[in-house]
Amino acid sequence: MSTAATSRRTIEPAFASPAAADYVAVDRVRKVYGTGTRQQVEAVAASTFTIKAGEFVALLGPSGCGKSTLLMMIAGLDLPSEGAIVVAGRPLTAPRAQTGIMFQDPTLLPWKSALDNVLFPFQVASRPAAGGNRLRAMALLDRVGLEGFHHHKPGQLSGGMRQRVAICRALVYEPDLLLMDEPFSALDAITRDEMNLVLMKMWEEEKHRTALFVTHSIREAVYLADRVLVMSRRPGRIVEDIRIPFARPRGLEIGETVEFNRICGHLRGKIDHRSH
Repeated sequence: MSTAATSRRTIEPAFASPAAADYVAVDRVRKVYGTGTRQQVEAVAASTFTIKAGEFVALLGPSGCGKSTLLMMIAGLDLPSEGAIVVAGRPLTAPRAQTGIMFQDPTLLPWKSALDNVLFPFQVASRPAAGGNRLRAMALLDRVGLEGFHHHKPGQLSGGMRQRVAICRALVYEPDLLLMDEPFSALDAITRDEMNLVLMKMWEEEKHRTALFVTHSIREAVYLADRVLVMSRRPGRIVEDIRIPFARPRGLEIGETVEFNRICGHLRGKIDHRSH
């Protein structure tokens, strides 16, 4: 399959009401900081795209292009200056209880055990962390290879182990939307590959929840995603939208294939490194 055949450009398409299969709809969303002052900074230019239910989409772009800003708006943790975001058929105006988030730092509470950190979302939501919820948390930790470490504090765990706890915490209350902001960027290359495998396995086992993964790693984006959206340098805008043709499950060896590297080269060429 040629790169052209796997590529579908959607540069600022006209927005239409999302179909039933579209779980996230971003409609001409723009973010400007310092509105009303002389020091205005446009972080995200008007951007439009949709994510289908159960789809894993990677948002790729150079550092400082507004990827994290866009993800925070989809999380409801920041509001657009212009445009609208619809999630699960409802306009987004605040954080949703059914959205799970992973950040660059695992943000674990150092005085709590791995198990209690996974259960912490229930405490925040004033929901019981006993019974089925506790059993689910323990099962998640076991599935990511942390059996025997349930009662270890974060300081007793490696960086990769802490991110495994963060994955479990994001999934423990069964969110319908999983948002990830460069969660593996601080890890070494070998551990990062391991975490990509763990994340892919968990996502497949968790019934393919709708996912948006922010990264500046081209190879990570191609390995993990069903689709890759490319953002330009700030003010970020969507300049490419391509579908990844590889079947699942995927092993790391796929990164050695000609087609994988051809797609990576195509994406590299689409990232705009010039200032606007």
